[in-house]
Amino acid sequence: MAAVYSGISFKLKSKTTSWEDKLKLAHFAWISHQCFLPNKEQVLLDWARQSLVAFYKKKLELKEDIVERLWIYIDSILHSRKLQNLLRNGKTVNLQISLVKIINERVTEFSHSGSQRNICAVLSCCQGILSVPALAVIYTAKQELLVALLSQLCWSACRQLEGAPAAQLLEVIHLALGHYLLIQQQQVNPRRAFGDVTGHLFQPCLVLRNLLSGGTWTQAGQAQLRQGLSRDIKNQLETMLRGGIFRPELLSSYKEELLDQQQEDTRMGAMKNLLAPMDTMIAKLVSAGYCAPSLHATVVANSVALLYKLFIDSYSKEGNQLLCFQALPRLFGCLRISRLQEEQVEALSASDWTTELLAVEQLLSAVASSSIYNIAADRIRHGEAQFRFYRRLAELLINHSQAPVPAWFRCLKILINLNHLILEPYLDDLLASAWIDAEVTDFRTKKAQEALIHTLFQTYAKLRQVPRLFEEVLGVICRPAAEVMRQPVLASGPSTVLSACLLELPLSQILDTWSLVLEKIQSSVLPYLWSDADMALKLVSLSSLLHCIMFNMMSLDSSTPLPFIRRTQCIMERMLRELVQPLLALLLDPLGPEAELCLQKVSDSALLLSHTWVQVDTMFSLNCSQYHSVCGSWAGVAPEDSSFPSLLPGVEARHWKKIEMCIAQFNSLGRYCLEQLYLQKIKKTLMQTGFLSEEALQTVRCDAACIIGSGRESLNQRVTAFWDGHVGTVNASTYPVAHWHLIVSNLTILVSYLCPDDVRYLAGVLLRTLPMSKAQEGSVGEELGVTLGNVSRAVLHSPLFVEMQPLHSAFLMCMTGRCSSVLCSGAPNDQGLLSQKLPWLFEKDHTAVAHGENRFVKVGPEGVEPSGEIAQNLLCLVRSDFPIQLEEGQVESILGLLEVISTLQLDGLLPPHHVHCFLLFLSMAVSKLGHSCPSPLALKFLMTCYRLLGHLQRGRSARLVFRIVYASDIFEIVLTSLFKASGSLLTETDDPSWLEFLQVIGTFLEELMQMLVQMKLSVVLNFRKITACLSSYKLYTEVASGKQLENQKALSRQLLLVPLTKLCQVLGPYVKESRPSQEAPAVLCELLQRAMQHTGAVVQLCFPPGTQAQRFPVDLVTAVSVLLEADLSQQHCPDGRAEISQEADDMPPSRAALYQGVYVQVLSQLPALAGHGQSFQAALQFLTLFFLAPELHPQKNSVFISVFQSVGKVLADPAIPAQVMQDIEPHLRSLFTPMLEAATMEDFRLLMWHILQGLDISNMWKADLQAVLSAVTLLKLLLTCPLSGEKASLLWLACPQIVTALTLQNREACQEQSMSLTVVESILDVLAALLRQGEEAIGNPHHVSLAFSVLLTVPLQHVKPAERGSVFLRMHNVLFSILQCHPKVMLKAIPSFLNSFNRLLFSVMHEGRQKDKGSTDDLPVILECARLVERMYSHIAARAEDFTVFSPFMVAQYVSEVQKVTLYPAVKSLLQEGIYLILDLCIEPDVQFLRASLQPGARDVFKELYNDYLKYHKAKHEGEKRYAV
Repeated sequence: MAAVYSGISFKLKSKTTSWEDKLKLAHFAWISHQCFLPNKEQVLLDWARQSLVAFYKKKLELKEDIVERLWIYIDSILHSRKLQNLLRNGKTVNLQISLVKIINERVTEFSHSGSQRNICAVLSCCQGILSVPALAVIYTAKQELLVALLSQLCWSACRQLEGAPAAQLLEVIHLALGHYLLIQQQQVNPRRAFGDVTGHLFQPCLVLRNLLSGGTWTQAGQAQLRQGLSRDIKNQLETMLRGGIFRPELLSSYKEELLDQQQEDTRMGAMKNLLAPMDTMIAKLVSAGYCAPSLHATVVANSVALLYKLFIDSYSKEGNQLLCFQALPRLFGCLRISRLQEEQVEALSASDWTTELLAVEQLLSAVASSSIYNIAADRIRHGEAQFRFYRRLAELLINHSQAPVPAWFRCLKILINLNHLILEPYLDDLLASAWIDAEVTDFRTKKAQEALIHTLFQTYAKLRQVPRLFEEVLGVICRPAAEVMRQPVLASGPSTVLSACLLELPLSQILDTWSLVLEKIQSSVLPYLWSDADMALKLVSLSSLLHCIMFNMMSLDSSTPLPFIRRTQCIMERMLRELVQPLLALLLDPLGPEAELCLQKVSDSALLLSHTWVQVDTMFSLNCSQYHSVCGSWAGVAPEDSSFPSLLPGVEARHWKKIEMCIAQFNSLGRYCLEQLYLQKIKKTLMQTGFLSEEALQTVRCDAACIIGSGRESLNQRVTAFWDGHVGTVNASTYPVAHWHLIVSNLTILVSYLCPDDVRYLAGVLLRTLPMSKAQEGSVGEELGVTLGNVSRAVLHSPLFVEMQPLHSAFLMCMTGRCSSVLCSGAPNDQGLLSQKLPWLFEKDHTAVAHGENRFVKVGPEGVEPSGEIAQNLLCLVRSDFPIQLEEGQVESILGLLEVISTLQLDGLLPPHHVHCFLLFLSMAVSKLGHSCPSPLALKFLMTCYRLLGHLQRGRSARLVFRIVYASDIFEIVLTSLFKASGSLLTETDDPSWLEFLQVIGTFLEELMQMLVQMKLSVVLNFRKITACLSSYKLYTEVASGKQLENQKALSRQLLLVPLTKLCQVLGPYVKESRPSQEAPAVLCELLQRAMQHTGAVVQLCFPPGTQAQRFPVDLVTAVSVLLEADLSQQHCPDGRAEISQEADDMPPSRAALYQGVYVQVLSQLPALAGHGQSFQAALQFLTLFFLAPELHPQKNSVFISVFQSVGKVLADPAIPAQVMQDIEPHLRSLFTPMLEAATMEDFRLLMWHILQGLDISNMWKADLQAVLSAVTLLKLLLTCPLSGEKASLLWLACPQIVTALTLQNREACQEQSMSLTVVESILDVLAALLRQGEEAIGNPHHVSLAFSVLLTVPLQHVKPAERGSVFLRMHNVLFSILQCHPKVMLKAIPSFLNSFNRLLFSVMHEGRQKDKGSTDDLPVILECARLVERMYSHIAARAEDFTVFSPFMVAQYVSEVQKVTLYPAVKSLLQEGIYLILDLCIEPDVQFLRASLQPGARDVFKELYNDYLKYHKAKHEGEKRYAV
């Protein structure tokens, strides 16, 4: 051992040994257990340290790679698990200061020069030292070493980000800051702490925090930066700054510096040398050179806000408000914005303004949130020191307007909230720069502007000085300015804010403001209107403002004082006489073309004010009987003047003609307001006239036509603009949208008075502006406003659209006309043939159609037979070569139109439209599809057509269709075209689109035949033709001859099977329900036999005996099931045949053999079908029917056993998901009912034995969950079926064994770490069913009590939130079953019952508590659970005689638990409603007992609960008793 030691020691110290060998030897010595060295760890660590120290002191020359390997060697020692274990066991390993110093030197070298030599290894060593407390003591014991390291690490992170190991650097900084904060907290010398921070750490830490906050890292650094670590470091930096610069001990120094207070406390003598902490801090902050010049201003701005926040957090308390304020100007002076007045710096860039204003906002927010500024105290005690500073700041902000920056608005908003007098001298400039003249386009800036304007109006509303504010607004608007450059005064945001404010103002202030605006227009605008074009623009702004005031004021009513009514009336008369009428008079003699802009704006203002005056006048007249309108009664207007708006008095009809001619030149606000005047006239006419005379009716029609015609030209243009919905923003680009919005909003009034041409025009506009594609819908949905597209889409989806029958019909005819034109384009060379054979495609006389004069429909008596002409034409075209061929583009075009038509309510169409649409859609469905049309698109097109045809044939006018076309003809037309179309489809027989298409076709054909039966439309004749049609297809001959068919013929076979199946499905029940005495049932029975023969032949070809398919097609199984059901119904035929008829000798095997073959196949494939819902359902339906035909059952094997075994395989298959198993349970239930009816006692004993075997506990021990789940599911199915006699006795005889087994299974399932929730839920379901049905059969109370152990075992706390609701409901059902069905057991089991119930209650309280973090997505589930708890409380209260003794204990349990949590209000409300019912059971001694026995905290909760109970529940209950009989 000594030799080993001496050899290693000698070789490590030997100069002859190469460094390569020394490193290998040192590494071997560290990891090898065979190398014994006294204090080996310390020796090896010292050797490596000494080597590095010698190298860096130039006493030793080493290669660069050797130096790096030495660092890596030290790092591997520091991070080794071996060293950690040694230190954990108490062994001491000393690190020398020399090692720490060279680490600090390397970090400093990296910080200054950027040299990355060995830096990763050095940082890793540093991390290893700092992460182990026993090693980190070398730094914590020498604070200056840690401060130096931390300073250089921060500088490194700030200056050397390019290529630097940023993540590793931040990890080390995080560790170093953690150690330094511990030292700082223990530091008793505030001077040293302040000196360390300001002298070494202040500047690098502020720069680092700015980089972490601002995201200014390089791309390489960003990829490695972890957000959580960055956030933690920022928090540590803030804590360090607060602990070093703003310590409580420094408060006196700050007071001495900022308040000029000399400290008399002699105990502070040690602080005498620290005279100016604020100056020291600010000097460090603003000094140049510690970071890049481009970064310096940002660092200062971000740091100022942080430092002020830390200052306030440290010293903000009662009595220190002035001190906290005095720090504000000092820190504010660090910002460049503070020196703008002194012109010491050049103008700032936009990004600089954003940064500086964000800092100012944070400073002001800190002042506002800390209640530093008290207006009275500042004025009385401090000579308005704060007020003067804020006013200087406000002046600075106003003089340097920065409307594009959101923070500028927010700063002004805070100043207004502090004291509105701060901005009072600059109110006009504020309104100009922040609102009237501001150019705001960015969304965030708009929101900030709205918030400022809202605060401004709210403030002056509280001061009752809104007229004063409006006076300034009017002054700003009327200032000399380039009005064209201004944005609308009342855009969406300011208008909304102003409207909300005006609604809350008293009427007196509204009237004052109203008068101010009138006076301003009269004095400052009207005299100079024609001489200055800007004045016309200002008039529009003032008119919009006046419109907003009048439209958003409180209306006069019967409760308004009479003086206010009279004053309002005077202002209305004055406005009409002195403003509205003079403006309209100006339009009568307009100037030349050079004044076009002026003329447009004057007309806009005149019509806006006219419309506003009329609307307000009408509102006052309707709401206030004491208001007397200047208009008087409208009834005296002469009929010849009715074409003009006569609602405005004082303007003659002949003058309106000139005004309209003037307005017609512009698509602008004036025209929109003129339409509003016409609309108002229509409304007033309809209101004032009880019965419309012919003259009045003609007047309304003319006015409606004027509204529609006013914007006809503008709507013919392609407009993509959007409108914000405010009148003030209507211009040439937004007028079409506003016009269309006006029409659509009033369609219910206008549509009844429009001529057919106007209705068709509106329908055309609606169709043209409707977004047809998803891309168009997305672009429309993204717009922030009203567009033509979303207005039209709203009409289409409105429930009122169908009530506007003329427009609805016209729109439908537009749609069908567009479809017809596309169809006709598919046959460009056969237009004559189309017009002769398909004349409905060319129907243009929509007026005749609207009046019910369709050439194809002659409404007559019920007995009128169809002529057959239309059907023969269609059949002729379909059988030969249909002339219309649609290519891909045409199909897509029609599909877009059909999707729009699908949104209409087609079942309520007028009779002519119904027939027209049916023939049109039928023509589409039978059209040829070109080779360019892919199969998926073709199938989608056909499905859409047949779905629409299905809607129509279910409509109320469907009978009219069958008056012109036989149902059997429709059947033949459809099938003929479908067989032709299937030949060109390139698809597989199992393609989902093809199967969906077959389903749609089957639904359509089934409904068609059902209509025959329901309407009794020549049933025998139509069904005979349908049967003959199906027998006539060539495909059947091919089927009969057994030819080898390719894929296209396979599609045709599938297609043929659909109508055959549906025919049997409809005819079978109809024949079964018919009276045997009638002649028709005998014929129909024969037709049914023929259909069955055809169906059987096709099925046998699709599925010849002996073949094995991977999976049964659902249509094939359904067809066999329908065939079997029809066979079973043959016993009701008139000739009395009860057996299944046998087929001819030359036909395929008999149907009996077919059924038996399908039965065998279904049994073998049933497990494979379980994952396919429709196929599995069809298979179970077949098995159910097969049970009803005992003559088909095989002689050898029991059908019950075979089916049971097959179902058992399904239930035991672990590959089937639990959700799928739950979905197939209802289908299994329908199968089990006939199975159990047909089962013998031996079969039933086998079933019970299988269930008990599956419930054996060994299955759970073997982790065979599927066997357990299979048995539980079988038991659940068994309990849903009606049982009687010996079978019921056998079940309840095994019930004790079953309950015991369920209890054991549940216990084992809940003990598993990954609890099988499906097993637990199924057990709870079965247990609840057993308890409900075994009310009289379960005799032993012990077996009922076992249910409580099941409930107590379920670990509710481990259930996922999404699954909690289902488990909770099942547990509630078990408890309810015991409570309701086993009252005798409850007499002795109430404590167990309450224990189980309390688990539910406590679970709701635990999950329903308010959490500090996290979403409330689970709250709906918790609320459902709380409702179940409330319901159980009500059930308990209904059994008052059993629970009276326990009621105080239930209340105590509730109170004790609820005091531990704070529940969501909704959860608490539900639980309280339940516990109130239990309090109803408590008598006064119980209440006294609770008050005395509860703990102090719970006692307070109970006191509050009981008071609420008396106040809300008992008082209501007593009140209800008074009215009870």
